Amino acid sequence: MQLYFRDNFFNAGSTEIMNANQERAGFLDLKSMFGSSLEVSDEYGLVCSGKFRMLTSRWDVTAADGTHLGVLRGRFSFFSKKYEYDAGSRGLYDVSAPAFSQEYDVTDGAGRIVASFRRTSGWFSSGAFVLDNQSEYLNTYELVAVVMGVHAINKRRNAANSSSAT
Repeated sequence: MQLYFRDNFFNAGSTEIMNANQERAGFLDLKSMFGSSLEVSDEYGLVCSGKFRMLTSRWDVTAADGTHLGVLRGRFSFFSKKYEYDAGSRGLYDVSAPAFSQEYDVTDGAGRIVASFRRTSGWFSSGAFVLDNQSEYLNTYELVAVVMGVHAINKRRNAANSSSAT
């Protein structure tokens, strides 16, 4: 399934999630401009949410009923962007992109690409993404929360780098 969604410039408010036919497929609710928590809903209601763990750079994804779905964390790499999504009993997934690319692949433990996403917006606009999920174990809306977690981790890293450079 392919979905299109975006961040808001001030990280707050609700935006639509669209399918490949440009029909509404859900909503992404960015909870606060001062934090990074969000909720992902399909056309029937809340599916999952994502937020940073207290005082860490780990992104937790939980189901609508509060069940823990997985945790996303950045991994150190010189020449690429690497993340790891631990979905518990459903597997450990690598999320990676070449150093200056905005195109990410999500691979399972056997190295098969199960999903991919790319940033479709420019440098000075809020993040807009297209997600293509082929996984039989990861829900597409769960992966929306993972993509937004990658985006949130990147924004935190960029903010930390720019503040340390001054």
